[in-house]
Amino acid sequence: MIVNERLTAYLHSLNSGESEIIEAIGREARADRVPIIRQETGCLLKILLRMNRPQRILEIGTAVGYSAILMSECLEPGATITTVEKYEKRIPIARENIRRAGKEDCITLIEGDALEVMAGLEPGYDFVFMDAAKGQYIHFLPEVLRLLKKGGLLVSDNVLQDGDIIESRFAVTRRNRTIYSRMRDYLWQLKHMKEFETAVLTVGDGVTISTKLTE
Repeated sequence: MIVNERLTAYLHSLNSGESEIIEAIGREARADRVPIIRQETGCLLKILLRMNRPQRILEIGTAVGYSAILMSECLEPGATITTVEKYEKRIPIARENIRRAGKEDCITLIEGDALEVMAGLEPGYDFVFMDAAKGQYIHFLPEVLRLLKKGGLLVSDNVLQDGDIIESRFAVTRRNRTIYSRMRDYLWQLKHMKEFETAVLTVGDGVTISTKLTE
């Protein structure tokens, strides 16, 4: 945890709950140990979507469709979400969850490698949510920059790695060192790119919010 656990529990207790389908998918995902966005991250996403009213959303990392469906409940009429997932075992579950939620008209799930899929997409997205393989964020960034329009938002989840991001690389489990190094590079690059203005927040497991300043 990167914030006080008691405080987090208290803040969770204030939540009025999600829609019936979101609650059900969340329970199922947790029972199957599928990683989904944390409650406070979901609240942040909903606020950002309500404020910015994007028409075209790109999500990198569908998992079982939890966050895409949650976001879809905050959209203006006619807005769409394109979500990309590579892990074959989760794709049928995500498609079924999207059907259960009645969101097939506004959520399009594309199966495949995110970099390859993004290369085939047309620019003009208003909002990008990055929640895929953490070690790949740095590699996704050039395509995200191409696809996101000026004034659009990039939101990246799990950027503080349960607090490990501030540790020496030798204090991090060997199998996580590549992810750790790449995430540090990603954060440094986001904060130093002239194309973005970025805030790093200690929400959930760490979230960055970047607004694109240039065409």
